[in-house]
Amino acid sequence: MMFGQLLTAAESQTSSASVLLGTLGPVALMFVVFYFLLIRPQKKRENEIQKMREAIEVGDEVVTIGGIVGRIVSIKEDTLVIETSSERSKLRVARWSIQQNNTALERSSANKDAAK
Repeated sequence: MMFGQLLTAAESQTSSASVLLGTLGPVALMFVVFYFLLIRPQKKRENEIQKMREAIEVGDEVVTIGGIVGRIVSIKEDTLVIETSSERSKLRVARWSIQQNNTALERSSANKDAAK
């Protein structure tokens, strides 16, 4: 009699563990899929943008997040002064607002062409 009760108790524990695994398994799988499809590529993109912003030099042509195109005149720690248009209008913008470095893109495409 005692052996039968122990056997039934052991079966109920294993069945509850399998139910728990069956419930949490898909959630864990979804988290892994989200990590590899969404989180990891986003962090990689952010790191590339950060490196681009750190590599900006005086004389580079840049585009800001707002769409302003200009050439960098001076660089301070967190701000840049860009010169726009032929009338030499100068704007002071934050470094984080730079979206694209056109000069670096031109250099990289020239290096690819030279490698071919």
